[in-house]
Amino acid sequence: MAEQLVGEIGELSGSIPNKSSFTRARRRLGPLVLETMFRELAGPLAPVGLGRAFLMRLAAVDGFVLDAPDTAANRATFGGPVKNGQPAGFPQVRVVTLTECGTHAQIDAAVGGFNGGERELAIALSTSASKMLVIMDRGFPGVELWKAYLGAGAHLPVRARSPVAHRPVEHLPDGTYLGRMNLAGQKGAHPGGVLVRVIEYRVDGGEVVRLLTDLLDPVAFPAAELAALYRERWEAESAFRQIKTFQRGPAEVLRSGDPDLVRQEVWAHLVVHHCLTQIIVGLADGNGIDPDRVSFVKVLKHARRSVVRQSANTPTKIKKFLAVLAVKVRRKLDNGTRRLREADRHLKRPDSKYSSKLSYRINTRDRRPTRRVTAKVITLHRAIVQ
Repeated sequence: MAEQLVGEIGELSGSIPNKSSFTRARRRLGPLVLETMFRELAGPLAPVGLGRAFLMRLAAVDGFVLDAPDTAANRATFGGPVKNGQPAGFPQVRVVTLTECGTHAQIDAAVGGFNGGERELAIALSTSASKMLVIMDRGFPGVELWKAYLGAGAHLPVRARSPVAHRPVEHLPDGTYLGRMNLAGQKGAHPGGVLVRVIEYRVDGGEVVRLLTDLLDPVAFPAAELAALYRERWEAESAFRQIKTFQRGPAEVLRSGDPDLVRQEVWAHLVVHHCLTQIIVGLADGNGIDPDRVSFVKVLKHARRSVVRQSANTPTKIKKFLAVLAVKVRRKLDNGTRRLREADRHLKRPDSKYSSKLSYRINTRDRRPTRRVTAKVITLHRAIVQ
């Protein structure tokens, strides 16, 4: 890559640094510079009207993990999966993001270790969620998190497990009910709890899905609309796939054996993804289409080619590259209207690469490819008044 960057610059092409020099330079730089760069760049990108619900920007909080080299320092700092009391697989760094659903742009992010929880990292993102409708999965609900986001001016539809706020305090006319979410061990009427509205529904007649929200008015915030919005949480998973599978490479391990350099790599990946997302949003806005119709893979490939071909006249090259992309967007980069698809959830990568063949076969048995489906039918589940 260094040769590609400076190959056309005469005064630099004959003195390309080796890998160890880059490592020493990265160590001097540290992770804070890349984190600061991300925070300067990060933020919502959606044009007015895109990715909004109830006049609020729609965002999702979720997390993912990245494998780091198996060094003693990485293992001690980040931790990793354990099997039968022994370390299994690689140490893993945990990343939790606040993602704009309409564009896949990262509004904020927090980086921790495998041993730490997603909820604690999610709480740190609350200050960036003002005036947003933030969707979360059922691993996140908690009184501390709830108060942090509401205190920052955000609103929440969060999926919850069946024991959370399961006792109705008041039944509402639309079949939803008010309940209290408390800390473990507290009584239902404890002042430390929070009042939530519980929406229960089924998708295609499946299991009952329970949503907790602070939007208590059933007229201003219809249950059916909130239930339909929950599926937008998967846009965060799509953003993670762009980073983990396409940008980093499938099943690739980060290159740094030092925890600070691992963090530096993670922030660098987040910076690059946000820059690519900015290009996608610009192309989509200029051509009057939704950003999710622009191929991330093709934009990534074009961006890589622009780096390989660049010379000392970089700004002109990049301007020309963006102009060419704008011309080609409908012909080559536009994926068309997103199709309704689904795929079974399976463990693709065991915790340890030495797992038995039998366990691998069990995890991948009868796996069907991604397939087209019809639109899901959401049926509200009315609470029983006793």
